[in-house]
Amino acid sequence: MIFSFTATPEFDFMTYFARHIGATVVDNLLVIPAHLGKGYIRKLSFSTEFKITMHHYVLKEDLVIKRNSSSLVNELITIFFYSNEQTLGISYSNNQNLDFNGRDDSAIQVTSNDLSSTIRFPQGHTVHYAVVAIMPGYLKSLLKLNTLNSTVETITGKSKSFLFFENMSADTKLLLKNLSAVDMNEALSKFYMQIKVQELLYLLFQKLSKRENTQHQHINNTDAARLLHIRNEIVNDLSTPPVLNELAQIAAMSETKLKQLFKQAFGDTIYNYFQKARMEEAAFLLKQSKRSVAEVGYELGFSNLSHFSRLFEKHYGLTPKRYSSQN
Repeated sequence: MIFSFTATPEFDFMTYFARHIGATVVDNLLVIPAHLGKGYIRKLSFSTEFKITMHHYVLKEDLVIKRNSSSLVNELITIFFYSNEQTLGISYSNNQNLDFNGRDDSAIQVTSNDLSSTIRFPQGHTVHYAVVAIMPGYLKSLLKLNTLNSTVETITGKSKSFLFFENMSADTKLLLKNLSAVDMNEALSKFYMQIKVQELLYLLFQKLSKRENTQHQHINNTDAARLLHIRNEIVNDLSTPPVLNELAQIAAMSETKLKQLFKQAFGDTIYNYFQKARMEEAAFLLKQSKRSVAEVGYELGFSNLSHFSRLFEKHYGLTPKRYSSQN
């Protein structure tokens, strides 16, 4: 199933998606028809400038959502919270099919509405994500920051294309899970939801506001697609450290441009991003596969296990051995 739309402040995703699948929206709730799957989409409008759409369903076929670029640069900010531990297919180019994958596919994407994207949700998997749509001025008034770093200034400003990614913290995952369990028939449920969605924004912008101040580099759909491709190149083989000049050739960018855009989008250098992903994979293998410290270290390319232990302890505060022995 393919659903295509253009992101504008006036566009109502749920209404048009309901028409697309032949369903009916009742009290801002769309129940997925049984022949397509099960679950729901819920929309909450806190004002004309601030709303959230929550998706929770399992479909009987793949769902491809194509967001077409708008001619408006930054009249609407889209914040995408994807909290699944399933593979998410995401692309910023019509001729590429990229996976934003990993052991834990949870991610937060903040984008201006002039960038197009294609996201694929696989059939048979629980889809659980939320999209916050908010006007730049309204967001700026919510944040109430006296000084803005370059990232937050870009997001809340105008006339700039942007794409930022953040990993999802445990607090954010838990908050999203709790939001989906709220009984919307209770009298103060919408008030409660507004507070909690603002808390979501707080957790996100608490991290974004700590990013290094740098001059914002222009980004377009081609750049975005290449950055996702480079990110996948990095995490697909965590036993081998990335080589900048090789990645630059793959991305068809200069080394300087690749370094700048990658750090801008992901909030860290290419090598630091690789090392964090490496440690997260090590933690997964130690906990889930019950492999020994030596097996995990060698699998992730460490010839010196003492070095592996030091890096792991720096990241998690525990040695790999102590970490694996915890319940």
